[in-house]
Amino acid sequence: MMQASTDYRRIAALKTVADFEAYVAALGIDLPLDAEVQCGPDAPLAQPYVLGDRVIGNRFCALPMEGWDGTSDGRPTDLTFRRWTHFGRSGAKLIWGGEAVAVRPDGRANPNQLLISEATLGDLERLRRALVDAHVARMGRADDLLVGLQLTHSGRYARPHRKDRLEPIIVYHHPILDARVGIGPDYPVISDAELERLADDFVRAGEAAYRAGFDFVDIKHCHGYLGHELLSAKTRPGPFGGSLENRTRFLRRVVEGLRARAPQLLIGVRVSIFDLAPFAPDPATGRGMPQAQKPYPYGFGCDPDDPLSYDLSEPVAFLRILEDLGIRLVCLSAGSPYYNPHIQRPAFFPPSDGYLPPEDPLVGVARQLNVVAHLKRQFPNLTMVGSGYSYLQEYLANVAQYRVRTGQVDFVGLGRMLLAYPDYPYDILTRGGFDRKRLCRTFSDCTTAPRNGLVSGCYPLDPFYGQRPEAEVLRAIKARRSVSA
Repeated sequence: MMQASTDYRRIAALKTVADFEAYVAALGIDLPLDAEVQCGPDAPLAQPYVLGDRVIGNRFCALPMEGWDGTSDGRPTDLTFRRWTHFGRSGAKLIWGGEAVAVRPDGRANPNQLLISEATLGDLERLRRALVDAHVARMGRADDLLVGLQLTHSGRYARPHRKDRLEPIIVYHHPILDARVGIGPDYPVISDAELERLADDFVRAGEAAYRAGFDFVDIKHCHGYLGHELLSAKTRPGPFGGSLENRTRFLRRVVEGLRARAPQLLIGVRVSIFDLAPFAPDPATGRGMPQAQKPYPYGFGCDPDDPLSYDLSEPVAFLRILEDLGIRLVCLSAGSPYYNPHIQRPAFFPPSDGYLPPEDPLVGVARQLNVVAHLKRQFPNLTMVGSGYSYLQEYLANVAQYRVRTGQVDFVGLGRMLLAYPDYPYDILTRGGFDRKRLCRTFSDCTTAPRNGLVSGCYPLDPFYGQRPEAEVLRAIKARRSVSA
């Protein structure tokens, strides 16, 4: 495994708020924070949020986190139930989808991804109920809890049959990403008719999720999967490519179908609101280096003349489309874990198939948070969930409280942190403090494990995973990679 970068200071080495502020200033980034974290009913992070006729009890959101631990036919296992129960116990009042659930078999990102169908619907209903019951046991009520289900098709990153074999379904040809998944220029692109059928599959899945008791569904448009790839299909001809109107035709078709079949179901969209060039490790240093050439016409929210910079003109237009569709729930992410993970989830330690960060991870955190703040100012009526907070570690709550208190985001999304420390929201809300030993340090084992065919979890900090047989296998994999590096 590649070692961590030695050029950047670890968050744990910043002992005080003043240390953090000084280091942020030295980096030249905008990342303000509150000096003290409040707790109790008057705390900014404890404030309820009104969404139509629903009240969401606080400002923490559990982001969707997969475990590669379902059954071969797409049902949850004990490991899945454990993770969802932790989400319920976390105290977060917004559960953004639990995890990505494929709407049909060929869209699974791995052979153990959950699948929504009539055959699995009862299992998904029990999974939701386990989360809600765990939430009530800790928080005393669930009438202010909003639980969604993330619906997905993995597109060019589909692995429906074997963990080590991609079976890509692509929207258009991308010369860099095509090469990475081993396909040539003659590889077939999904047809317009098949996209229409897939939209109908999303509609059927959403209506089923409503029958299973979920409050909303997320029509996933992030991280390089099919929905996200559609947004960047500028070079695709026909009704699903070219103009932004065409590139959002799939989403509009899904929304129209859901409104007809399940009018009470809320709809959300998690979107990579900007993207940058694909990165790969420099053979000499292991540090990430961009691969794109100019012009780069393949990114959504990416400047084609400077693919290392974002351009928010189309993302702004996309959010206007969501408003016009009556969609208020928006979860903002960026980039992709497959080709520029330092943009999507800033980390000090790269996963086994990654690269050393080409910038201090705090730069990536600030980039995401400041883009969200910029867009929130333009769209005050959208309910915005921010991502990228976990890397802040000791200062997560300080930064999060500042962002919520100043109206720069509505909900603070937590992903990796809840794998390492599922009680984090509850501890912040009830005592304004946390257990340092349980903080996610972005070791990336939760990514390295599934990249190597193992179930995902926090192997370094969760004793449950640290004592499983997979932990020894993971240590051996990391040791081999460390020697080869």
